[in-house]
Amino acid sequence: MLLYIVRRLFYLIPTLIAISIISFAIIQLPPGDFLTSYVAGLRQQGENIDESELASLRARYGLGQPVYVQYGKWISGIVLRGDWGQSMEWQKPVNELIWERLGLTIVLSLSALLVSWFIAIPIGVYSATHQYSWLDYTMTTFSFIGLGTPGFLLALIILFIAQSRLGLNVGGLFSEEYILAPWSWARVVDMLKHLWIPMLILALNSTAGGIRITRANLLDELNKPYVETARAKGVKEGKLIWKYPVRVALNPFFSTVGWSLASLVSGATLIAIVLSLQTTGPMMLRALTSQDMYLAGSFLFLLSALTVIGTLISDILLALVDPRIRLDS
Repeated sequence: MLLYIVRRLFYLIPTLIAISIISFAIIQLPPGDFLTSYVAGLRQQGENIDESELASLRARYGLGQPVYVQYGKWISGIVLRGDWGQSMEWQKPVNELIWERLGLTIVLSLSALLVSWFIAIPIGVYSATHQYSWLDYTMTTFSFIGLGTPGFLLALIILFIAQSRLGLNVGGLFSEEYILAPWSWARVVDMLKHLWIPMLILALNSTAGGIRITRANLLDELNKPYVETARAKGVKEGKLIWKYPVRVALNPFFSTVGWSLASLVSGATLIAIVLSLQTTGPMMLRALTSQDMYLAGSFLFLLSALTVIGTLISDILLALVDPRIRLDS
């Protein structure tokens, strides 16, 4: 196991280098650059910008240099100084912009992920062990509805009902007086009051999918010889179910940690936009559309790196949970 982890960490270095190159190249693919979008926006508002000022801005951001020179400055700043560059649109260091929203995004996404697991796994196990019961049919119907309902549509419905019927403002993660306030116990309590609605919306889709995955995998395991053997030896049914087949049925949850780790940072962008959440998703979308190359490139690089790291964590967890998997071989 230790040798496998060391080998994977060694492979991680060239993988991250390739990811950084691809991420920076993707930002350069659309025609023009940030200043092109900036000038187009000014002209739509009836304003003009002098060519001398445009040339000054281009030199300031290094946009007139070859792509490989821009990439070299960006990646050397990250590796040598921990400097992710300067956001052209926000006029702030990328570090500050990402980290100030990253904590809120992780809290929201992680809480939604844990809630969905705590709901999906017990219900999926019950549905599999009580196949074709009325509760199994009910949960199956709920799963299909949850899988077929887009999260942003559910967010719009809840937003409409809360504002028109209940007179509640469910947008954002803070009340107006706490948005720019320093962190305090009152601000944490205010965030918790706003957190549960987006958390439930994010958890619904993954809960429905988790129920279906757990039920289907557990049904495949329940009739296998090792389960019949344990039952014949007199192992109690509850202990038998949770100790053996459920562990194997949960493999998909551990194998998708690599994707979950990146989603903790990106968040559900469409849902965040609908609910006006102060998370990283809307900022990443804005950076991509405005071609803010250092901010957008940093987001893409961070998400890709987390996916690679998460994949390694998934493999290790699978080896620990499922005794049939042996990484050493």
